[in-house]
Amino acid sequence: MNAVAAQVSLYPLRQERLGPVIEAAIDTFRRSGLMVLEGPMSTIVAGELEAVFAALQEAFALAAAQGEAVMVVTVSNGCPVPAPGEASGSSG
Repeated sequence: MNAVAAQVSLYPLRQERLGPVIEAAIDTFRRSGLMVLEGPMSTIVAGELEAVFAALQEAFALAAAQGEAVMVVTVSNGCPVPAPGEASGSSG
């Protein structure tokens, strides 16, 4: 099993409303079947390596289509990942 966790921060630049771009990224993670844990400054996603990177690529492409954006990501295969049900898409 190639499970990884990633901490993701997305910063839309020079846009009137930031929320829709960030929510679209979070929706992308959820649709990809990843474990998603939202926080006030970043979102944690976890799943299989290929699924995590594919979702990150899709989320950034969607954000970039709306304008300039910065995405900061830290990926680890050594950090504990919450068990299903502990953080199954709960908001923080």
